[in-house]
Amino acid sequence: MSKTPNPNSTGPSGNADAGKPAGEEATVKIPSKDSKKKANKKYEHLSEEDLALKQQLELYVERIQDADPGLQKVALESMRQEIQTATISMTVPKPLKFLRPHYGTLKRFYEKMPDSDLKTLLADILSVLALTMSAEGERESLKYRVLGSQGDIGSWGHEYVRNLAGEIGQEYAKLESEGERPLYDLMVPVQQIVSFNLKHNAEPDAVDLLIEVEDLDLLLEHVDSSNCKKTCSYLTSFAKYLPWPDDILVLDYAYTIYMMFEEYPLALVTALALDNMECIKKVFTSCDDNLQKRQLCYILARHGQAFDLDEKLCASDEDREALQEIVNNVKLSEGYLALARDIEVMEPKIPDDIYKRHLLDGRASGEQSVNSATQNLAATFVNAFVNAGFGQDKLMTVPSEATSGGSSTSWLFKNKEHGKASAAASLGMILLWDVDSGLAQLDKYLHSTDTHVIAGALLGVGIVNCGIKNDLEPALALLSDYVRKDDPSIRIGAIMGLGLAYAGARNEEISSILIHILEDNKVSLDVIAFTAISLGLVYVGSCHHEIAQEIIYALTDRSEGELGEPLARLLPLALGLVFLGKQDDVEAIADLLKTTLHKKIRKHCDMILHSCAYAGTGNVLKVQHFLGQCGQHLVKGESFQGPAVLGIAMVAMSEELGIEMTIRSLEHLLQYGDQNIRRAVPLALGLLCISNPKVNVMDTLSRLSRDSDIEVAMAAIISLGLLGAGTNNARIAGMLRNLSNYHCRDANLLFCVRIAQGLVHLGKGLITLSPYHSERFLLSPTALGGLIIMLHMCLDMKSIILGKYHYVLYFLTLAMEPRMLMTVDEKLNPLSVAVRVGQAVDVIGQAGRPKTITGFQTHLTPVLLAAGERAELATEKYIPVSPILEGFVILKENPEYRDDN
Repeated sequence: MSKTPNPNSTGPSGNADAGKPAGEEATVKIPSKDSKKKANKKYEHLSEEDLALKQQLELYVERIQDADPGLQKVALESMRQEIQTATISMTVPKPLKFLRPHYGTLKRFYEKMPDSDLKTLLADILSVLALTMSAEGERESLKYRVLGSQGDIGSWGHEYVRNLAGEIGQEYAKLESEGERPLYDLMVPVQQIVSFNLKHNAEPDAVDLLIEVEDLDLLLEHVDSSNCKKTCSYLTSFAKYLPWPDDILVLDYAYTIYMMFEEYPLALVTALALDNMECIKKVFTSCDDNLQKRQLCYILARHGQAFDLDEKLCASDEDREALQEIVNNVKLSEGYLALARDIEVMEPKIPDDIYKRHLLDGRASGEQSVNSATQNLAATFVNAFVNAGFGQDKLMTVPSEATSGGSSTSWLFKNKEHGKASAAASLGMILLWDVDSGLAQLDKYLHSTDTHVIAGALLGVGIVNCGIKNDLEPALALLSDYVRKDDPSIRIGAIMGLGLAYAGARNEEISSILIHILEDNKVSLDVIAFTAISLGLVYVGSCHHEIAQEIIYALTDRSEGELGEPLARLLPLALGLVFLGKQDDVEAIADLLKTTLHKKIRKHCDMILHSCAYAGTGNVLKVQHFLGQCGQHLVKGESFQGPAVLGIAMVAMSEELGIEMTIRSLEHLLQYGDQNIRRAVPLALGLLCISNPKVNVMDTLSRLSRDSDIEVAMAAIISLGLLGAGTNNARIAGMLRNLSNYHCRDANLLFCVRIAQGLVHLGKGLITLSPYHSERFLLSPTALGGLIIMLHMCLDMKSIILGKYHYVLYFLTLAMEPRMLMTVDEKLNPLSVAVRVGQAVDVIGQAGRPKTITGFQTHLTPVLLAAGERAELATEKYIPVSPILEGFVILKENPEYRDDN
């Protein structure tokens, strides 16, 4: 039996003098005292244990170069064992530190070795040593890994795996740029790394590597039920930073993984982000649980997605009817009023409750000299905004025989001419989402002899039906007859009503009515403008080329004089709405318009088209393009810089980092931009932080609200209202109160202050204007469309909002949604449970199970959710059907729950 060689011995026989001829004395070179001192000084900080390890490793290096394969094997195995133990347990592995001087020696010996298992083993060790010793850019760790045994990658520790992933990414990028073929197969280590990362809570690292090597298909093979949610949440958040079409591709993988593991609510949210109707239908056909289907319908209703269920999607007639009712949002008013009753805000408020003139110490006496009709019009809007959706107020819904405060008819006639239209329409806002009561109360105004009152009532019908769908289609039945009337104000009321009631519906019956008006050459510009914008809203984000073509014809048919009118800007905006969020799909139309449009409006139209097409995408190149346009000096008659500034905000509003950077860029535009740019900056700030009162933005707008340029001041005041919309923010309310005193002698500025005050107290603080929902992941196209229209109208405030078209403010109805969490049981009855509400924490890419909220308070549902807040259940008795706790959420009982009592 052969004796196993001892790797610790100093020679084949264990004797240093072995192999010398007999009689020859060994000559031993005695080191000088100085060199001994240096050596001792170098290693005097090492402990005895470390010194022993160092000497042991040096001996292994010597033995690896021995001619005896048996000795080589033992030395290699021992060295591997030492390194593996150290890389797993130590922060700084000592073997790597001590072997540093010998890395070159081992590399040179490796090159001389014949192909064998021992060479493969040495390659494994060199791959780990290269982690700290390889020259920068050489990627030797990867090289030796591929040449090695390619065994268990995790046995060398996390840091080795991370370094190897980095080198693979660099190698792949180099091969891509140079167009070379790889010298070795990179996909074997890629598969090993992905498998290792997904098993060790490093899902982001796995996704990053697969994106670098452009092979996300591997993810589908390795992901499992334990890590699918974390993997997909990283994919969906990562998609925001990718260019088109890579973002669509990444979202598609997230959708596929959610469907693989039957996470249907999250799959539906991802399908809505993709705006893919086939994917939405597939979620419904794949889901067998009726309770989950109901939750899916609540998500669709919140997004404002038009969706008709058929027998394929739901076989049972009874279930299909119940599900369609949820999609149609019929119960929204009921849930909203339940929230209002729960927090005791049902009592109607009058405008004076909002103005709080008594806090101004009688200083507002100058306000009495302001035009009373303008004051009454402002009060109409304030009353409508504050009591929105409550079904009762003290100006419009009081019965005729009431003695205090007068009847609704008397308030209506305190407004002049077109003011009556807004007053009558305000009744629709007060009865928002309650279609039956709303239509009953508006009916009396439809029989009026005053054309403005009829126009307002028709607009009110559209407002009441906004966001609510009804199989009987009462809005279409009522409004279609009035669209053909001769009076322009009645036609505009009916047309705008159709746009609000059927926004996003893509209804062909509506389009045929509206296209007929666009094709009529005898119709006035204002009717054409509102027809185009309503058509754009009905087909928002649809890329419908026939609709786009009709709007282009209407735009090119206008004379040069008409194109200079303020309302003419609604025509390109209507075209932009059709391509909202569709990115590159707009390019063909944009190129066509560059050659066919009148020079006066060409650039203006281009800015609007691109800002709408890239809205909510975070596309940095487009933001730079718009900033570049802001740096140009205008030729007389041009007006493209206002839409360019708004375009910056529209594109960058998708995520928090982009918002912060854009706010800083807009500050620079305020300092160095021309006057027309300064007038648009406050509106852009208002859009970026809508219903989210950020202190720095608040201070900027407060400063601008006293600007010497009246247009800048008006835009800043309106934006203060948008900033605090539906928040009851005390600081903004105080600022606006002081501004009402500061601007008390200017009717126009005071009107803007009043509108802003109404917006801050929107729905008594229960309603948000933010177009984002589902934890800021989904952007509602109809909500954004309403905001965009209103903001573009504010670019020429004096002609439109302060003129006779003030009712464009009602386009904000499209963005109005209750900011609530309403929990319901399996029978869809309200269910009050304890929830924790706190500031949302971004936990994407964090290992383990970190807390998703901070600074929370515990409340019973229904509860209000402010911007940036998140809710989680505070009880284990129930399980939410959807992981996103917003809007209506169905809870089912937890079968494993045991009450301690």
